[in-house]
Amino acid sequence: MNRRTKIIATLGPATDDPAVLRRVLEAGTDVVRVNLSHGNAEQQRKRVEQVREASGAIGRAVGVLADLQGPKIRIRRFRDGYVDLEEGQAFELDVELPESEGTKERVGIGYRGLPKDVKAGDTLLLDDGLITLEVEGVSGSTVRTRVIMGGRLSDNKGLNRLGGGLAVAAITDKDRNDIRLAADMAVDYLAVSFARTAGDVRETRELFRAAGGRGDIVVKVERAEALTNLAEVIEASDAVLVARGDLGVEIGDAELPGLQKTIIREALLRNRVVITATQMMQSMVENPIPTRAEVLDVANAVIDGTDAVMLSAETAVGRHPARAVAAMNRVCLGAERQFIKALEEKPFDTPFERIDQVIAMAAMHAANHVEIGAIVALTESGSTARWLSRYRSAVPIYALTPHAATQRKVTLYRDVYPVQFDTHDADPGRVANQAILTLFEQGKIRPGERVIVTFGDTTGKHGGTNTLKLVRVGADGIPEGGLLET
Repeated sequence: MNRRTKIIATLGPATDDPAVLRRVLEAGTDVVRVNLSHGNAEQQRKRVEQVREASGAIGRAVGVLADLQGPKIRIRRFRDGYVDLEEGQAFELDVELPESEGTKERVGIGYRGLPKDVKAGDTLLLDDGLITLEVEGVSGSTVRTRVIMGGRLSDNKGLNRLGGGLAVAAITDKDRNDIRLAADMAVDYLAVSFARTAGDVRETRELFRAAGGRGDIVVKVERAEALTNLAEVIEASDAVLVARGDLGVEIGDAELPGLQKTIIREALLRNRVVITATQMMQSMVENPIPTRAEVLDVANAVIDGTDAVMLSAETAVGRHPARAVAAMNRVCLGAERQFIKALEEKPFDTPFERIDQVIAMAAMHAANHVEIGAIVALTESGSTARWLSRYRSAVPIYALTPHAATQRKVTLYRDVYPVQFDTHDADPGRVANQAILTLFEQGKIRPGERVIVTFGDTTGKHGGTNTLKLVRVGADGIPEGGLLET
């Protein structure tokens, strides 16, 4: 059984050993994530190079997603590395305090606009919500707070305001440098962190294109402000990532499950790829198997229709990176067996602007009403495969393309599997037959199966898909014509 949901694994120290990285890819990784919040340019370049070497060695395309750090607001450092805050004590956040002068009474803060953005009564959350502070007032450069929920607080932990509302810009100077790095590494996807508006997404795309980047833009929904502009933010992107860490801190954990489902649904309605992420198998940072709660979490995201699920610390710094991917693979397959085919087909009530969209709609409508073994999409840019993947069915979609970049890009699309196929020298009149024969020889389709093929009149033309054929595979792999059998 082909796994329909894709798996993203974050690279880090735990995967830097080439042998470990290969096991992580062989366990089922479709896309790797390079987290630009950590490490330096040299380390990230080396990781991407190792992925491309390893994927070539195992004979399978693997996509690369670079994740910008964004304006993560962090406290500065303490003199002793940490403090223990007690409930009820006073604690100050001072934008003027030197870098490493934090004490139990006060600490510096990297965002100089904080005193202007908060007022008495606001709730501030540190270290992903483990520490809670209530703002009592603002005096010049200092935000005065009272500790509501204490605990150990160490250097450089993140800060959020409950309900959002911090006015920090979405793209930092570091992000601008990292966008150029991502373009130079030819990543397939670039993720925008802490976006608030569609303008943040568009600005990132413009900077990426200006730097020579050709990959797609992923918007991470992790700020409360993005929820108020959700439709516009999704429309501006190519893919959406449900970043449950900071989002859960800003809106509260009780609201998170419903919002995850809403974001997935809204992304799918707008024909965008959607990724679910953060702490999906967090216990596997230390343990060799996931908890039952984690299994259910992953399965529910799959059943809700997410295109991909993502591992973060589990593979980047965890003790069992390959086992974490293998566990994710098992859970996805198990969840996919629970689908009811009759409930999966998307209503065909969306207006179409492109011919390849119309062809994709017709192909998936046929796939849900006629017994089909596979859909074969001959594609230059991957657009046809993407449109096909937006209409749910249980039929595998094979994206045949001569371009390595397109093969990597489609690895994120649910139900889509890339196949190397050179269309440039193919006879236009026989290209569909040659495509079917290629898949037959690879064992991906069998004699007697009906197969849908989509392609363009002119091979090698981007966005040129305008033809659909429904054929039966012959005993020798050559398509046969004829009537549908009842």
